[in-house]
Amino acid sequence: MSENQHPSFMHSVKRMYDFAVSRTDLPPGIAELLGECRSVYQVRFQVKIQGEYQVFKGWRATHSEHRLPAKGGIRFATAVNQDEVEALAALMTFKCAVVNVPFGGSKGGLCLDPRAYSREDLDAITRRFALELEKKGYLSPALNVPAPDMGTGQREMALMADVYRTLHPEDIDAAACITGKPPEMGGIAGRTEATGRGVQYAMQEFFRHAEDVSAAKLSPGLNGKRVVVQGLGNVGYHAAKFLEEEDQCLILGIIEWDGGLWSEKGLHVESVAAYIREHGGVKGYPDAEYVADGTFLLEADCDILVPAALESQIHEGNAAKIKANLIVEAANGPVTAEADEILRQTGKIVIPDMYANAGGVTVSYFEWTKNLAHMRFGKMGRRFMQSRADSALSALEQAMGDKFPDKMREGFAKEADELNLVRSGLEDTMCEAYQEIRDIWHSRDDVPDLRTAAYILAIGRVGHYYTEYAL
Repeated sequence: MSENQHPSFMHSVKRMYDFAVSRTDLPPGIAELLGECRSVYQVRFQVKIQGEYQVFKGWRATHSEHRLPAKGGIRFATAVNQDEVEALAALMTFKCAVVNVPFGGSKGGLCLDPRAYSREDLDAITRRFALELEKKGYLSPALNVPAPDMGTGQREMALMADVYRTLHPEDIDAAACITGKPPEMGGIAGRTEATGRGVQYAMQEFFRHAEDVSAAKLSPGLNGKRVVVQGLGNVGYHAAKFLEEEDQCLILGIIEWDGGLWSEKGLHVESVAAYIREHGGVKGYPDAEYVADGTFLLEADCDILVPAALESQIHEGNAAKIKANLIVEAANGPVTAEADEILRQTGKIVIPDMYANAGGVTVSYFEWTKNLAHMRFGKMGRRFMQSRADSALSALEQAMGDKFPDKMREGFAKEADELNLVRSGLEDTMCEAYQEIRDIWHSRDDVPDLRTAAYILAIGRVGHYYTEYAL
């Protein structure tokens, strides 16, 4: 291994898993089973691009089918490889188990740079990949349900759903074959922001526990906390935006592919995002200091570091230099196993990826159940609840002999639309999962951190199926 290389993503996942599973009573054979993917499908296919055939290579890995369908995103990126896809599939199994969402774990990827193709060419590539996945049962509302990931979004999910529906016009549940779709294709309100929103809810829940905040050597409350965010993609953008606008955090630093921005007075996330959309990067942004080597800001003096980009960003070479007392893994695998040990030894607290970024799969579950029910959330009871609230307010006003101000009345009688219900369900899920993780962390001397506790919680749930019920 060269000086600039770091252990593979799969190496880190396996090492973290082994560390946790050694603290459980899982039988050795089952422990070995959960340490590997059950199946990996590799496919090559051709698509005619501008008069010439190009060959593309992709994967779909399934780590566990203890609960069906297996769930996990599809990423389009040049760095995609089988090792990465298998590691991400394993994390999906444990992620779903941690937040108690009834899915197995899967993940997919296609090796290409989506920015290098026209919209029409990318549509053709996406449809062909969906066809290849469907042939082997890796696109199915009952067996394997993909979702967006790096390099993909609502459009790609809609195209894949259309491929499945075209091939299975008799399947009334066809819309549930994929999640992250646009609303007009059966998507759900709040799915685009879900992972970033989940990161925010995870941080809010952490700060509700004084003992945990004290362990991180931080003062109470998110208000005024100094934050650095790496990656202003979908997840990082929404997490940073919500933390700035709703929790009054100071976003001191933003790291992107072409460098970083720093401002002691705080960056305006929406302004930076708009600049990136127009210019393709952060270089030249007028209202902050530009740092050519953005990764240097990972080591900046701040309270909270939110890596929301790629895996292995905090590694053996820079972990000891991290000054943030709290690291929140909004990305998958941003901290290597070796770095994790260093952070633990230096007293840093890490809110692990399998919990912190589980908002996406949680709301994907809501979308999947909505598609199976063929009815949007809140449809049946919305008017009834609003009428009941109006009646209760009118009765109170009559008893008091006075009227509530209009704004107060509107707040009490606010209807439970789909977005409000999704946010409520997501917040409840993130709060409950964190409490279960921290209970393990604080109740056992052999559990040194939240990551190990999260693995133990997930391993217990998945392992119970394989020891008690599996054929």
